[in-house]
Amino acid sequence: MEDVIYYNNLYDLYGCLLTEKQKQYFEDYYFHNLSFSEMADNYGVSRNAVFKQVHTVILKLDEYEDKLGLFEKKQKLEGILLKTDNPFIKEQLETLF
Repeated sequence: MEDVIYYNNLYDLYGCLLTEKQKQYFEDYYFHNLSFSEMADNYGVSRNAVFKQVHTVILKLDEYEDKLGLFEKKQKLEGILLKTDNPFIKEQLETLF
């Protein structure tokens, strides 16, 4: 379950860098809970082709996070936001989200 949440967060950050086909496969699998077999039937391709496409998207999301680190930075900023009592800092950080 943690992986699903993690990759949904990465998709929110990096989804715009994926192709339309990659976005559709990711959304069908993670958002619409379709199985690889259901997706294969819908797209007229093999189950293995769907698996490879979803796996490729996961690898790309991991690569983007490794290179850019936006999710990690966001988590750190959220941690600071929760810990600080300074209203100016809170206001500035809240505008980033």
